[in-house]
Amino acid sequence: MSPRNSLRLARYVPTLCSAIAITAGTLAPAFSTPAFAQATNVAAAPGHVTLAAASAEDSEKLADGVVRFFASAETKKNALPSFALVKPMPSIGPVPAGFPVLVRMGSVGGASGAKVAAQVDFAPGTSLYGTGEVSGPLLRNGRTITTWNTDAYGYDDTAVSLYKSHPWVLAVRDDGSAFGVLADTTYRCEVQVAGTPGSAGFVRFSAEGRQFPVIVIDKPSPQEVVAELAQLTGTITMPPKWAIGYHQCRYSYYPDARVQEIASEFRKRDIPCDVIWHDIDYMDGFRCFTWNKEYFPDPKAHNAWLHQNGFHNVWMIDPGIKAEEGYFVFDQGNTVDAWVKAADGTTDYNGEVWPGMCVFPDYTRKETRTWWAGIYKDFMATGIDGVWNDMNEPAVFNVKSKTMPEENVHRADAELGGPGTHARYHNVYGMLMVKASREGIMAANPDKRPFVLSRAGYMGSHRYAASWTGDNTADWPHLEESISMTLNLGLSGQPFSGPDIGGFAGNGPAGQEGKLFARWMGFGSMLPFSRGHTGKGNIDKEPWSFGPEVEKTCKAALDRRYLFMPYYYTLFHEAATIGLPVARPLFFADPKDQALRSEDDAFLIGDGLMVVAQVVPDSTRVPVLPKGIWHKLAFEGEAGVADLPDLYLRGGSIVPAGPKIEFVDEKPLNPLTLYVALDANGKADGTLYEDAGEGWGYQKGEFLLSTYHAEKKGDTISVTLKKSEGSMKRPDRGIVVNVVDAGADGSPRVSSGNGRDGAEVSVTVKK
Repeated sequence: MSPRNSLRLARYVPTLCSAIAITAGTLAPAFSTPAFAQATNVAAAPGHVTLAAASAEDSEKLADGVVRFFASAETKKNALPSFALVKPMPSIGPVPAGFPVLVRMGSVGGASGAKVAAQVDFAPGTSLYGTGEVSGPLLRNGRTITTWNTDAYGYDDTAVSLYKSHPWVLAVRDDGSAFGVLADTTYRCEVQVAGTPGSAGFVRFSAEGRQFPVIVIDKPSPQEVVAELAQLTGTITMPPKWAIGYHQCRYSYYPDARVQEIASEFRKRDIPCDVIWHDIDYMDGFRCFTWNKEYFPDPKAHNAWLHQNGFHNVWMIDPGIKAEEGYFVFDQGNTVDAWVKAADGTTDYNGEVWPGMCVFPDYTRKETRTWWAGIYKDFMATGIDGVWNDMNEPAVFNVKSKTMPEENVHRADAELGGPGTHARYHNVYGMLMVKASREGIMAANPDKRPFVLSRAGYMGSHRYAASWTGDNTADWPHLEESISMTLNLGLSGQPFSGPDIGGFAGNGPAGQEGKLFARWMGFGSMLPFSRGHTGKGNIDKEPWSFGPEVEKTCKAALDRRYLFMPYYYTLFHEAATIGLPVARPLFFADPKDQALRSEDDAFLIGDGLMVVAQVVPDSTRVPVLPKGIWHKLAFEGEAGVADLPDLYLRGGSIVPAGPKIEFVDEKPLNPLTLYVALDANGKADGTLYEDAGEGWGYQKGEFLLSTYHAEKKGDTISVTLKKSEGSMKRPDRGIVVNVVDAGADGSPRVSSGNGRDGAEVSVTVKK
């Protein structure tokens, strides 16, 4: 760990003595007899911990290196259905002898009463990550969070809960091997990681409700743990290619003329952008699925204009439905008895959101989800491309909890666990909403890939929607933490996420507004979900809003993203098939290197590119970088452009790139450019994934997956097509090979060669 990160980490590590002390109870060896036998809540004295080994007889192997632990036969019998798992996971055998991760289950007591708990201990030198969308640094040792979806506007490092809930911890041991622990509960759950990076400690999950199963994944590397997690919780579906481009948003662009003005400025200034967003001011009185006829008199014509100019569009839909007779959504919902009930189980719950007093669809009911999905048919018929489900924690105004009462009643379907309180279903409310929205969007446009963005989520919600890190603030700490937040979401199974570039709340530090925005765009353009966004009442935050110098930086940053669009698209295919995140922590380059474990000022895009950002105003940070061969990249036209991060190409990598474009469908991939950096043996490999960028043909084999190989022989480097998969015909196109290394003075150097794709290309290395 670098000295800088040691000092920084000290801000986040609380006093651990009381956390680690076990004041009462049993810490039994693995699979002791008798096993802990209580099925639901266990009475525990306040401040006491009662833990015993999970039952050997009732725990089970789910896959190689994957075990599900239960406290007892009774807890196994009474376990609720899993929302995290993509499908039920049957046992394939008993727990393997000598399984290295031991789980203790029982109860903990506290001021708020007893909670069921599960604990896993870890050895010194173990680094902890994950826990989903959380503030603070990448490294989670010494942190405690609570999984409770929260409308967290104005959050900071002290926030224990944000918008999404991921009861999951990834642990990387001193030797680089790894394990992951998933507490399979939807209830409010405290996730405590007790112990500093150099000490032994434990991960403890303490939850309300009944005793939950714990799933442990143990693998030789963190990459394998994350990939196995994706097999359990599902992978993303390939998004439409336009969704991987840059998105421009604010609360709110209106009327339609203002939206078109913003779009025109992007094209006029030659700045890449694919998507313009529409926040709640497009609605009639904030009533979802309606239009303000003054601001958007003809949404179909408006969306057609955007399409004609190379833009796609996204529009917001919230769950709060105005309780107003005559409003068609409210009236339709009444006919199917769609709404969440108050504690009495019969009265519709009412809470205040944007339109005033609202009712809330009970998405735990199939009948409600089917009705909700059907509303999208006419909405999407106006030419809408994507949908933004916001406020779906669900957020409620003017109440201390910021959400509906936990005693509210959901009349859930039997396959979801049957009727229950909001305390059980709160964390999956947003997940079920986006699932229903996605189904409606797909039914309305069956030949297109849906795009949904969700603020709230739970473990597994990536199956239905992309995400962002919520209402962040325009300041340097939020700029810095937008990297660690995105990385931990990726390590928790959500590869399609990113921050509000430039900060949602506020204008930025006085006198530094432009520098903050430029620096944020510099690396934010490289994160998986790349969107500029700001709140109502703030200054304009488009790439040109801060003057010509900042505009140059923003344009150069976005040009980089679009240059590497073939690589990003390939990485999204990897996320959709293997389950690895698009943005990866530096320690993925060498999981054994302890110096990389806390580094979050830099990150990897795939395995081939490294992004080294400057996240403090004076640019004095010197990140710890991976050992080995890393060649700095230089691009034409960037001389003198300030605030861009450094990009490096890893030795042994071939990274595909394309021509200059302003939106993803502007030009075909011709010529294809391959950036090549040789390893110590003079070799490199890389892949390129291609499909139509839209539709479902790729699922029938209509894709092209190309593997390229480079090898040095003397002063010549030969690049060949090593392997080709898929039924899509290889385009007749040119290919440019740029071999990257360093000159005698250490400066970036490129040796280039040209040819046709599929044929051998030779490059003579500069001397």
